[in-house]
Amino acid sequence: MSNPIKNRTNTIFIHVSDLQRSVQWYSDLLSEEVDVSKVADPVHNLKMEQNTGITLDAGPPGMTKEIQPLPYPLFNFYTEDIYQAYEYLQQLGFQIESDIVEFDDFSFFNISDPDKNMIMICTG
Repeated sequence: MSNPIKNRTNTIFIHVSDLQRSVQWYSDLLSEEVDVSKVADPVHNLKMEQNTGITLDAGPPGMTKEIQPLPYPLFNFYTEDIYQAYEYLQQLGFQIESDIVEFDDFSFFNISDPDKNMIMICTG
């Protein structure tokens, strides 16, 4: 039998405790317009400029997830200018969790969402 699992990522699920708050936060981060009054539990798909989607998942209606975030990021958002991205998020009041770390071929810093999920902003 050939392997039916494809070598690609389809959707990243981010578990959240408050869907409307998280939709607003991620929409602000990505400069996307959103009407949070139209956001309905349990999930919301963010508009992405690529094939891999991001779904914010608050769980079954009537339940509030208790998020236990990991101390490291599981994915990143790309930027071409790490310094501009850092300054931009700093000016908007996002929770920045690390200074810029630079290597020969890429650099990054980490931020956290309202549930303390760690997200990397990265040039690579």
